Order: sequence, then structure tokens, then C-alpha cells
Amino acid sequence: MKRTQKALSYRKLHLHKIASNNQEVMNAFPPSDLSSEMKDLDLSKDNLPTQRSLGLNWDLQSDSFFFKISNDVKPFTRRGVLSTINSIFDPLGFLAPIIMQGKSLMRNLLQETVNWDEPLPENQSIQWEKWRNSLQHLQNLHIPRVYIELTQSWSETMNKTIHIFCDASESAISAVAYVESQGNFGFILGKSKLAPLQGHSIPRLELCGAVLAVEIAKCVSEQLELPIEHFKFYCDSKVVLGYIFHNSKRFYQYVANRVMQIRKVTKPDQWSYISTDKNPADQATRQIPAQALQNSTWLLGPSPAHLQQIQHPCISYEMVDPDSDRDVRQEITCLKIDISRLGLKSERFSRFSQWRKLVETIARLQHIAHSFQQGDSKCSGWHVCEDSRTVENFNKAEKLIIKIVQKEVYLEEIQCILKEKPLPRDSNILPLSPFLDKDGILRVGGRLNKSSLPINEKNPVIIPRNHHIALLIVRYYHELCKHQGRHLTAGAIRSAGFWIIGARKLVSSILQNCVKYRKLRGKLLCQKMSDLPADRLEPSPPFTYIGLDTFGPWEVVTRRTRGGSANSKRWAILFTCLTTRGIHIEVVEELSSSSFINAFKRFEAIREKVTQIRSDQGTNFVGAINDLKIDSAGLNLEDGKFKNFLYDCGTTWKFNPPHSSHMGGAWERLIGVVRHVIDAVMLEIPDRSLTHEILTTFMAEVSAIVNARPLVPLSEDADEPYPLSPSKNLYPENPCDRRPSC
Repeated sequence: MKRTQKALSYRKLHLHKIASNNQEVMNAFPPSDLSSEMKDLDLSKDNLPTQRSLGLNWDLQSDSFFFKISNDVKPFTRRGVLSTINSIFDPLGFLAPIIMQGKSLMRNLLQETVNWDEPLPENQSIQWEKWRNSLQHLQNLHIPRVYIELTQSWSETMNKTIHIFCDASESAISAVAYVESQGNFGFILGKSKLAPLQGHSIPRLELCGAVLAVEIAKCVSEQLELPIEHFKFYCDSKVVLGYIFHNSKRFYQYVANRVMQIRKVTKPDQWSYISTDKNPADQATRQIPAQALQNSTWLLGPSPAHLQQIQHPCISYEMVDPDSDRDVRQEITCLKIDISRLGLKSERFSRFSQWRKLVETIARLQHIAHSFQQGDSKCSGWHVCEDSRTVENFNKAEKLIIKIVQKEVYLEEIQCILKEKPLPRDSNILPLSPFLDKDGILRVGGRLNKSSLPINEKNPVIIPRNHHIALLIVRYYHELCKHQGRHLTAGAIRSAGFWIIGARKLVSSILQNCVKYRKLRGKLLCQKMSDLPADRLEPSPPFTYIGLDTFGPWEVVTRRTRGGSANSKRWAILFTCLTTRGIHIEVVEELSSSSFINAFKRFEAIREKVTQIRSDQGTNFVGAINDLKIDSAGLNLEDGKFKNFLYDCGTTWKFNPPHSSHMGGAWERLIGVVRHVIDAVMLEIPDRSLTHEILTTFMAEVSAIVNARPLVPLSEDADEPYPLSPSKNLYPENPCDRRPSC
């Protein structure tokens, strides 16, 4: 104060009428410089008066600001309403939420009148009177003069942070600044404005609120001498935060200018998101009662706990639906075409899987290009027509494709031929003596140039093996010759006038990948066999483990009459020893369970007792199981007779699964052998002379013949004169005598 008074005295200005609630300040000045109300007061005993400075009312006793509201009733006109609102002087924005309500009412009221002294509509007077009467509650409002209580002076306090909040609604725009130190917040400055009536979206209004926050920041930074780089800004609109954080998007002029103002003063990492219900600036954009202003977050500031949850600096905020945002310019992609490199390249050919489709496509493009050049009225521009599907156009397209490929692969060779120079020694077409025909296509030379053969036969076109069109050509002619072998496919390619470098390997690789060729020419696969059952590997006497099946029938003569003979059918049951591979055949009169039981009893009477039987699920076998009550795959019955039979017999019968004839291959194969022998034996008897007795005799002879068969190839060793046969295992005492009779 002393320095200020001295500085003003140099300009002939005398600073006086000084008032303070601090005794030390009052004692520092002579009584003549003090305020007239403060000259004779004892600050420690007397009640201090109120002072008015720069339009603000200051209560020295409580060291706080307060407001005096005029009780004068102004007329309900445009002039009276404006006078009432402007009578409230609030330069720091303490009453911004309340004054904004009056300004909003005034804008609604003034739209219906033009004359300043013309009475306003009576239907809106109730709302106006309600707001004007609520102003009397502001006289009880006291705002501390100091921002926050500090243990040190303002300049010595280091941990000071400025927090600025902004918000907007359809009716108003606001921003407010607070100072924070050691978890305490103090109100610094607040502003609010009426929002435009129309033409502005909510994101635009929120952006205007962010601009207002930047303006407050510049004012606070200038007055408090704090760097604006340390300020923190809060907004409850993620759309606005997306505008601030992104430089890649281009905005229209309205948004672009305001984003530029914000980024010119602040950095994006100074901005953070806060929810609307925790934003203090939200109260200046909505109506709150005047009596609730004293304890509102507008004056008290935000909750420290809420701000601690916000991270600084925060992550980058993404744009919110930029494709549908009208303030964001749509991205326009500009393509640059180098006309010096235009032309059809062979890499596009790899998109085709058929040679004919590739040629027809190029033929159609040539036809379209010709229609653009000639300007024909019939065919013009991009179109699809059948005029391109001609033999002439097909041959032209085929030549164009081959020229493009040869120019890319054999460019050095073509240049040497054009310059009449020898080909490079490392060229893979050097042995072919290549030359260029009149169409500029590289062909095989040879010694048949003077012959009258077609040019495709005496000078085939050279095709590189590693190019995609070589694969398409081989596939095409392989399908044309109906998926035949390598020789026919290569011949069809050569007859068509193509000389593919390394064609043999290429054709072989394509044939290996051709499904139809492998299906027609592929080798049959051999199924891996499973392990043999344990009963075929168990050392045991002959016919301990057997497999059986039925085969036939044969017609036999049962009796002869004057009118002829009566015939009936006979079948045979083949019992196969699973260990020795010997057989035993019994003839039955019918395929029934009783006939099988009789045959089985005859078999057991001749051979040893059977431990286990294997067969398929024939109806006669299943019926025999039920009649004999033999255990089938662990079937246990509580019948006493059945238990005695199992105890005496000890036989188990196992059925193969249905439709699994391969599991009975041990006896199915022998049935085939028996049939071959029976067919030969049946040739020795006349027709209609086969009787039951003869058939039984034949079956015995067939058994002897089959049992005498060698089980392994005959040895050339003189020490092993006898072959290994089932008879040797069935009759080990003298196997040589067990042979069929002549």
C-alpha cells in the first residue's frame, strides 16, 4: 500500500480513504489518509462498518463480500426488466447462475414487444415476479474475500493449481475457475452467456464453453501471474475433447476457428473429461434457487475426491462418430496416376484359374478399347456384348497375353534378337535358336522353316515354365484330353503350338495335384490289418477254437417215380479250425436250428470238444444258441439245466457284429476254396444223378483235398520233403496217408 501510494504521488495523485480490518495496516497511515468511518474506530473492540469499493460491498467484520439488492419495484416493461437485471453488479461472476435466469427470462419477454415502455404480457408476469422476489435471498449471501486460507503468503505458496470447468446447454454457456491448494478450493472467476436461439448444436455450444474457459484462463493467468501451461481444464463433452485432441481430421470453419483458439493457448493433455453431475459449471447453465447458491458447487468448488479419480495427463480422446458429424469434413482421397508406366502387366493374370477365361477376358477388353477409339455407334463405352466372342478376337488376345509374358521374362533375349546380337550364354532358351515372328512373338527355331507345315507345328511358341500362364495352359489341355496321362497331355500342348520350358516336370506336378487323374490312375490303398484274435494264436488241439459258416445249396434226388424224380436241397456247414486251418464239412437238409444242432453233435462226436465257436449272426446259429443254451458273449442265465450244460461242455459262442463279414475272413476264404474243389468234383457225375449219399461222400473228399493243401510255399530244400499242411497237424502220426483217394 505504501509503495502504491508513493508511486501515485509522482503523478500528482493522492491515495487516501484507506480502510482495512488489519490494525497493522491502519497504523501505517496517518489519520488524514484513512476513511472517515475508520478514523476513530478500535478494530479490536468496535463493530467494523461495511465498505464499498469498485462496486463491491465488503463486510470488514467477517472479511467477506455481500450484495445489496434494491427493493425498488420497476415497471413491467422492457426498460424496467433490463434495469432490474443490470442493477445487480457482479464483476467476478458470483451470482452468474441467478443472473443467467433473469437474462433468459428477459430474452423470452422481449420477443413479444418492440417499445421500451410498452407493458409486457401479463401471462408471464408471475414467472418474472417469482425470480425478482428470489433476489432478496442474495442479501444473506457472504463470500470470503480470500480465495483459501494459506499458512504462507500467496507468492510463497508453491502447490497452487488452477482448475477451470466449462459447460453448455440449450439456454446458456458457462465457465468457472478455482484455485486449489492442499485439497482446498477457492472461487476465482466465473462467467456465463446466453446461448444463441437457433443454428447451434449442443457440441458447438460445448465448444463455445471451452473457448470461454480459455478466455477465463488468460485473464486469471495475467492477474495472478501464473503460467497457463500448469492450468487444468475440464469438459463434460467427449465430442469437444475429440475435436481438441485430433489434428488428423479437418473441420468446417466454425469449429476449426474455435479449436485453433483453444490449441493456441492450451495443450490437449491439459484437458480432461468430467461427468455432468460433478461439473460445477453445469449450475450456471441450469436453474438453481437463489437460497441454494451459498452451498452450491458453483461457489464451493468441486469435490477433491472426484478430481483425484481423473488422471493427468489423460489418454487421447477419440472422435465420437466422425462419419455422421456435420462439423467434420469428409476425407477425400486423391490418386495420382503415372501415365508413363501405364500398360497391362502379367501380375493380373494370376487372378485367373482357367486359360480360356483369361483369353476371353482380354478379348473383351480389347473390344471395349477398340470401341472407345473408333466411336462406333453400335458398340461404345463400357459394355458387354457377344461381338467380342469370335475366333479372330480370341487369337488376338492369346497373342497379346504371350507377348506381355515374353517381354517380362525374356526381355534381354528379345533385345538381343532385335539388335542382331548373340543371346546371353546363361539363357535357358539358347539351345532352341529362338526368333521373333511377324507378330513379335518369340518362337522355337529349328531346321523346318522351309517346310509347308503350319507355323505352330514347326515353330512352337516359347512359354516360360515358372509363369502362371504355363500352369493355365497345362491345366487347359489336360482337361481337354480328359485327364489322361503325362504323355497325352504333353502331346496335346505341343500340338497346340506351345513349347513350355521344362514341360515334363510341370505336367507331372499338375497331374499329381489333379483329383480326377488320381482317381482314374491312382493305386488302390491297402487297409492296415488289426491284430489277430487271441484264439487264433493260442496253442491248442485241433478244432478247440473253430469258426463256422453255411454254404450251398445243391439239389439232390431223394426218390425216383414213374413220372420222374423228386428233388430237394442240401446245404453244408463248414467247421474251420482257427489254429491248424483244417476244415470239417457236415451236410444238412435244411437251414434250421435243429439241423445245425445235429450237425454240431456229429462234428463233436468225430472231433475234440470245442472251447469257443465264432460265426456270423445267421438265423440258424442264433436259434441254435437259444436251443443249446450256450453262453454267447458272456450271456448268463440262472437256469439250472443251462448251468449243468456249461459245466459239462465248457463251450462259448461269439458272434461277429452284423454286416462285418471281414471279421470272418478265416472261414469265408476257405468257403471259396471249397467251392472251387466242389465245382471240379461235380463235373464227374451226370446231371440229375446227385443224391444225398453222393453229396456226403463228395464233401468228405473235398475236406481231405483242402486239408492236404500247403499252408506255406514249397521249399526247394531236400531236408524238407513234405509240405506243411493242415493234415500234418490233424494227423501227426502219418500225414502222408491222409490224402484224397484217386
